[in-house]
Amino acid sequence: MSSTALPKGVLFDLDGTLIDTAPDLAEATNRLREHYGLKRLPYDVIRAQVSNGGNALVTLALEWSTDHPQHAEARDFLLERYAEAVAEKSEVFPGLERLLDQWESAGHVWGIVTNKPRRYAEPLIAALRLKPGVMFCADDLPVKKPDPAPLLAAARHLGIDPDDCWYVGDHRRDMEAANHAGMTAIAVRYGYIAQDDDIDAWPAARWFDTPASLADTLSTLLEAR
Repeated sequence: MSSTALPKGVLFDLDGTLIDTAPDLAEATNRLREHYGLKRLPYDVIRAQVSNGGNALVTLALEWSTDHPQHAEARDFLLERYAEAVAEKSEVFPGLERLLDQWESAGHVWGIVTNKPRRYAEPLIAALRLKPGVMFCADDLPVKKPDPAPLLAAARHLGIDPDDCWYVGDHRRDMEAANHAGMTAIAVRYGYIAQDDDIDAWPAARWFDTPASLADTLSTLLEAR
């Protein structure tokens, strides 16, 4: 399917693509640092690592690799702090909530495929009153992105062909998963992207600088159908 044609369905990555979860994850990361007697890190430094998960945030916070004897304990501490306030400051990126309302009203389907564990994803989308047609999380299948299996399972659940679906994400693994699933890979530059990561080199069909531009494009395609 062309990246300029209206997709029958849209699947979103969660953190950094659909929802801005960095404020709550940054707070949990800094609480971990404080637990070990360290000063808080700047928000922007933490934000760039959010898409890489809990292990990466522990390594950022404490400079401990995953083979450090206390790494697992520190990760548990960070995730417990995050679970206590999973949706305290997190918000749907501006413009996307309006798009989803319009999308649903037009009878189109959408969903979420994330590497976030369901323990954190479910209360997050419930707090933000989102109602995706499907959501696959990190622990729902034996594999996760960049493996295409969760994307393909989501498309089957929604009753659409992968070729008729956009997958939107803020990480190279999202683009790889989309391409291997036969979906149109859509990259967003507003997500949690490390300074040394060249997003323009990702295997995407299209890039969007802001959530508003993504929302406007899909709205325009919907209105022109």
